[in-house]
Amino acid sequence: MNTRATSLLLMVGAILLPAILVVIWLRSAASALAEAPEASAGVAIASASEDEYCTPKLKQILRRVAGACGLIQEGGRGCKPADARSVAQMSGDDFNALFGPLSHRAKIIQFDADQTDLDPGAQGSVDSAWSEQKGASFFFVVSRASADGNPTHNQELSQARAEAVLNHITAKDPDFRSQVGLLWLGEEYAQLSAEFCAWQRSRSTECTAKEINRSAFVAWIDCAI
Repeated sequence: MNTRATSLLLMVGAILLPAILVVIWLRSAASALAEAPEASAGVAIASASEDEYCTPKLKQILRRVAGACGLIQEGGRGCKPADARSVAQMSGDDFNALFGPLSHRAKIIQFDADQTDLDPGAQGSVDSAWSEQKGASFFFVVSRASADGNPTHNQELSQARAEAVLNHITAKDPDFRSQVGLLWLGEEYAQLSAEFCAWQRSRSTECTAKEINRSAFVAWIDCAI
């Protein structure tokens, strides 16, 4: 084979080799994509910077609270029990289970029966929870009442308990009002079981299911919503 023919073959090889490698790479990538699990449409996925508690379900609830219930604005507003099912779109037990991963950072603020004032222990727990903001931008308050008495009165108790937490915070930091989201649940929805007595509570006294539901659940949430 003469020198000219050899040069021609080398030139053709140099042209074809990159094209062949590109085809092989594309086929490999297509195969890997086809085998990968499909992401659920419309469900936000936690980024690497978020803690494990930022599950798609929790982020879904937070988006609904921020949108349907609203972050507190002029005069403030939140979600009441009648709205809870449409906001959470899940049963009470499922709703409570959603917060399991927050057990190490959330505080449960307890109240006396038929009372809405924050006692010194409750004030200290709210202050402690509020001081743990770090990089979070959403302070979630979920208040409840036990199943004793009139449901309408218990709804009013639940709302007043949520607002007591809000008022305590804004008395010190009025500029942060827009970062607080309220959801008050009365007695009709999402009653807590006695196992929540093991969480960080504002009281160290003996705890029952009835007592744990005279409460407000508070925590900073730094999920991207």
